[in-house]
Amino acid sequence: METNGSNSNFQEKQPSDASNIVGREKRTEKEVFINHAEIAWHERRREWVGDESQKLRRAPREPIMSWTTTYEDLLLSTEPFQESIPLAEMVDFLVDIWHEEGLYD
Repeated sequence: METNGSNSNFQEKQPSDASNIVGREKRTEKEVFINHAEIAWHERRREWVGDESQKLRRAPREPIMSWTTTYEDLLLSTEPFQESIPLAEMVDFLVDIWHEEGLYD
């Protein structure tokens, strides 16, 4: 069986190819992707939201609407509330009414 010269050249090139792969792996281990956009996003969010640890914890507020207020009371009244009603409180009120009337399951 004859040894082809091109075959021996192929075998000689393999170790250098393998060393190139090892070299690339070493480079990628050192190169770490840093997402600068994400870092900037978190910094801007922190500025906008503020530092949660520095905020004072407020005591829960008393509801503005009376527990005895009915849906009809709201519809028939033409006077504005003494202070604005938080959205969460109004949603809770409406969901309770809808449950009572069977409109919300």
